[in-house]
Amino acid sequence: MSMKGFTTKRGFTLIEAMIAVTILTLSVAGPLYTANSAIVASMIARDQLIASYLAQEGIEYVRAMRDYQYLAAYNDPAVTDKSGTAWSNFLTGDTDQPGAVTRCRTTTCTLDITRNMGYGSGSALCRSTGGECGSGSTKLYLLDDGDGKYRYATDRSSSSGTATAFSRAIQVIDIPGTESNPLYPDKRVVSTVSWLYHGVPRSVEIYDHLTPWQ
Repeated sequence: MSMKGFTTKRGFTLIEAMIAVTILTLSVAGPLYTANSAIVASMIARDQLIASYLAQEGIEYVRAMRDYQYLAAYNDPAVTDKSGTAWSNFLTGDTDQPGAVTRCRTTTCTLDITRNMGYGSGSALCRSTGGECGSGSTKLYLLDDGDGKYRYATDRSSSSGTATAFSRAIQVIDIPGTESNPLYPDKRVVSTVSWLYHGVPRSVEIYDHLTPWQ
């Protein structure tokens, strides 16, 4: 029987099809992986930048508390040793208004800049334990109030603002050897902001040294 007029076409084998699909998958997966890595890196960088600013804010606030005591001493004509009085008030305060070092040396403190500057009840700088910051919670989350300020809350469901993943701790540390030399006292202020990213703990820590100044 004559088969003239018919042509035979050879199709893809299963192996050839699998190889083609594999090549196509790899060509698509590569750019997708790169894009996903870039997104993750940008989100981590964003969180680190926010955390750095929040940690620096903690340092600046404690420094402002020291400066506030100096302004108060210099404006009080009854104070003769203005520098020494101001530094002492910053460190220890009095019975009703314990100073920053007394308040934040043995335990960490938190900071809510929407509250009052200074010490005692309603202070922006308060201990994270013993109910001093409210409800006795040891974990205080920062909430964005929508007005460019971060305040604390004992849980993320607070109506005080939009919940964030950040928490901030401030501690004042004595520098060994400086107490014996009153001319060169030195306190280290450590501000730490921590958060979780996809279950991985991350933190930014900033510290500064504060000394008396005339």
